[in-house]
Amino acid sequence: MAKVVRTLGRGGQRFAEVVLGWDRKTIRKGESELATGQDIEDRFCDRGRKPVEEHLPDLLLDIICIIDPCTQTDPTFRTTQIYTPLSAKETLKRLTKAGYRKSQLPCERTIRNKLNFLGFTMKKVAKCKPLKKIAETDAIFGEVHRINAEADADPGQLRISIDSKAVVKIGEFSRGGKSRQNQKAADHDMGVVEKLTPFGIYLPETRENFLSFSTSKVTADYMADRLEELWPELLQRCPQMHTLVINADNGPECSGRRKQWLYRLVEFSRKHQITIKLAYYPPYHSKYNPIERCWGVLENHWRGELLTSIEKTLGLARSMTYAGVNPIVKLVKKLYQNGVTLTDKALAKVEEKIERLATLEDWFLTISHDQQMG
Repeated sequence: MAKVVRTLGRGGQRFAEVVLGWDRKTIRKGESELATGQDIEDRFCDRGRKPVEEHLPDLLLDIICIIDPCTQTDPTFRTTQIYTPLSAKETLKRLTKAGYRKSQLPCERTIRNKLNFLGFTMKKVAKCKPLKKIAETDAIFGEVHRINAEADADPGQLRISIDSKAVVKIGEFSRGGKSRQNQKAADHDMGVVEKLTPFGIYLPETRENFLSFSTSKVTADYMADRLEELWPELLQRCPQMHTLVINADNGPECSGRRKQWLYRLVEFSRKHQITIKLAYYPPYHSKYNPIERCWGVLENHWRGELLTSIEKTLGLARSMTYAGVNPIVKLVKKLYQNGVTLTDKALAKVEEKIERLATLEDWFLTISHDQQMG
């Protein structure tokens, strides 16, 4: 096109535009290529309106830091959606408090689109409302969020989330859902081959999940042994670790008053010279525990399948992905005795190593390692 216009001489661009219907911008581009001897590639990526993260590179990360501590998983485990009580309007307010100027922030609709893009659902549903709420619930949540934020910002602290799931019956039992395979399911009350109890340790920072399935009960000793086995892996993730923060839901085997659990953690702290902080979520709000999201993904992953054998159950757990990461899965056949406890004298020595938060003694504990128990 540029060569033709040059042969036309003066006014050639105008003639080509009117008579031939050529675009002048295209002609000028061709003339530039003739002058320089290099092809000019189209820059389609520079066209149109830029997304807001082009102007504010840290915006999405800051939104996640604001929304993530308040999110909860679907307590029914029927979906993998993550619910948040914060609206786009409230998110804008918190971004302003975090240091953003109102003039540089996008509109409320853009923030809502970004929340949807990040996978947060702002729809309020009745099934996600807690059944009960104690007087200390708000104070517990405030302290949990503070401890978690402090741990995530400190390279010397590592935060993990632990929890056990309901017993899984192995057999030709329907777990709901649909499958392309034409298979019949039996009644849940008949023909139980085996029972497995899942237990998980989740690392919120790296989204890694370590699952173990036990043929025995998941006791305090069981959880402490899994933590002991995982310790070399945790040290690789955080070589400078001086504090281990554990999020849990204050269940009966890992509560802040479970004697054997506290004894094992005190021994673990002394052995590895590490400070342990226990931060429990309020009663009836366990769905806010980060590992609960992994349980929801697992439940939806094997929904519609018949867990007819232990091998198939473990295989399905290994093929599950959460945040693009496959879990590390193992089977534990060791039998654990239920009801192991301490004497009052031994418990007194354990309590000497534990510092409890005033007014919230059952939910926030710090275990030091400076002295050995007598």
